[in-house]
Amino acid sequence: MKNFAYEKAADAQSALQLLARHHNARLLGGGTNLVDLMRENIEQPDALIDVSGLPLDRIEASADGGLVIGAAMKNTAVALDRVVRERYPLLAQAILFGASGQIRNMATVAGNLMQRTRCLYFYDGAAACNKREPGSGCDAIDGFNRMHAILGASAHCIATHPSDMCVALAALDAMVNVLGPDGERSVPLVDFHRLPGDTPHIETELRPDELITRIAIPPLPFARHSLYRKVRDRASYAFALVSVAAAIEVEDGKVKNVRLALGGVAHKPWRAFEAERTLVGAAADTESFTRAAEAELAPAQGLAHNAFKIELAKRTIVGVLGELADRA
Repeated sequence: MKNFAYEKAADAQSALQLLARHHNARLLGGGTNLVDLMRENIEQPDALIDVSGLPLDRIEASADGGLVIGAAMKNTAVALDRVVRERYPLLAQAILFGASGQIRNMATVAGNLMQRTRCLYFYDGAAACNKREPGSGCDAIDGFNRMHAILGASAHCIATHPSDMCVALAALDAMVNVLGPDGERSVPLVDFHRLPGDTPHIETELRPDELITRIAIPPLPFARHSLYRKVRDRASYAFALVSVAAAIEVEDGKVKNVRLALGGVAHKPWRAFEAERTLVGAAADTESFTRAAEAELAPAQGLAHNAFKIELAKRTIVGVLGELADRA
């Protein structure tokens, strides 16, 4: 591991000042991903700015009736919050499906947003990886790519985003609030993470001099009828082959409102906008759900080992929507 400077920020403004003072600095919250990457010499910061003590560890109601979650909130605390469990159950479920209890107890909301891919080639220093070393190539494309992307990939990178929590937040129309030298700004969660294109090493819209402060979730009454389903190789501590976060409102047998996002299929949490457009106004039945899944997965492209994900994603969408419709 490379030697680095360590500073502890007292508040958000001091964190920004320390970021400006140090070249190539990283923010340290729970450290559950960053420290691992430093041990592997993938991340080599000159300085760590400890933001674990910032007063950003609360969940509060927003003026519009939604919810504001502080960036320093631990994942476990969010999943166990009564309001989250009652009003946004898919978020609580997604967090509890992710990682181990020990990691959830340490990991922060902001850190979850900023975690990097678990692609094996990204972690293998002997492999070509454009995300780790831009311009070196992508060995995953012709290698073992069972866990890799079927949507939104490029010739430069086929890695997937590992977060479960972010998939739920994408379905909930969440906003990411950030603070920088020019003040505050908000970025829709669906736009916060980037598709790889020809710059897969640039993973989010967060600038190097900015700090995530909170996540804002709008009031979505029908999100009480929501579900997160994660399909994986084993039931404990495994990343998703495919996951589905969904909320649905049914009125007179038809879909009035729906939110749908997918995980394990793309470089970012994948909001299923095409499926949503297909569903609104349609009958809340298996035929409509199948048609919506087919529409969303139409542009999907499988590789040697992950083509099965296309059908798996379709079936998981239909299954989750069908369960929610039955409840409704």
